[in-house]
Amino acid sequence: MNEIRAIDAAQMKSDPGNFKVGDTVKVHFKIIEGKNERIQIYEGLVIAMKNAQVGRTFTVRKNSYGVGVERVFPLHSPRIAKVEVVRPGRVRRAKLYYIREKIGKGAKIRELIVKKTAKPKAGEPAAAAPAAEGQPSN
Repeated sequence: MNEIRAIDAAQMKSDPGNFKVGDTVKVHFKIIEGKNERIQIYEGLVIAMKNAQVGRTFTVRKNSYGVGVERVFPLHSPRIAKVEVVRPGRVRRAKLYYIREKIGKGAKIRELIVKKTAKPKAGEPAAAAPAAEGQPSN
């Protein structure tokens, strides 16, 4: 059993990417055509993630010329160059299979808006607010 775990640990990526279900991602996937190797970008919505150690997969769905296309990618595959988050989504489900029946605006996922914390600049007090334009400050 320890040999199997050692093989699995060798095949797992150290940083597979920081994305979740509901995010719109670009998957940079290596395609081998004869002797040539190129990277193809597949952009779509992550609708499912299945967890099984080294066999972990995620499903990406996109619309291609009006037809819904889904593709399952192994997360720890050496053929995946990188996974880039285009737009983080805000969902309340683990699997978004209901998106398959939706079309148009109904198939949209709300965007997760992350509030940025205001950091004071060097030499500036923390509670300073900018003065409104056109009004003298008292």
